[in-house]
Amino acid sequence: MAIIRLYMTMSLDGYVTGPQDDKATPMGIGGFRLFNWLDRRGEPGPSGQVYAEVLATRAVIAGRRTYEHADRWQGDHHHGVPVFVLTHDVPNDPPPGSVRYVTDVRECASQARAAARDGDVMVHGAGAAQALLRAGQLDELELHVVPVLLGQGRRLFDNLPAEHIDLEPVRLLTTPRSEESAHHVTHLRYRIRRP
Repeated sequence: MAIIRLYMTMSLDGYVTGPQDDKATPMGIGGFRLFNWLDRRGEPGPSGQVYAEVLATRAVIAGRRTYEHADRWQGDHHHGVPVFVLTHDVPNDPPPGSVRYVTDVRECASQARAAARDGDVMVHGAGAAQALLRAGQLDELELHVVPVLLGQGRRLFDNLPAEHIDLEPVRLLTTPRSEESAHHVTHLRYRIRRP
């Protein structure tokens, strides 16, 4: 069965965007600094390895806000994989490319797993991650932690219920100390423990 894994870059204080994020400023004020590590995506090393794993996923689940802020990825996230947009309401305009709108979180997870077959499903967006986590459909978290404090913005785990979720560490990758500070990142992977 396909693994549903959140891939999310965040600041050390837990923000995935800077303040005042909108369609015109999708990462908010100062938020694009979270993605400096992607400058190393085509090179050997931890960031290149993680980026290659992202491109090997066979389906994407995204929250509607993330999807819209990313300009709908022009209808193709990567390599034409199916994109399932978790939304409260389906827009009137038909979705581009391989995009499907889904209103039920469990149905969204089921469709994405089926589309990915024996591959992995990538999750984008704090809202989608929280919905999948609450529904027991998120299997793993891959967090790319950048050593910066944004102080404000949109936090990854702000709207979770007050209950314990146990995580099992699976992997820790860090960029070499020799890299310039703008490219430092720690890639953490956790498996979500089921009761």
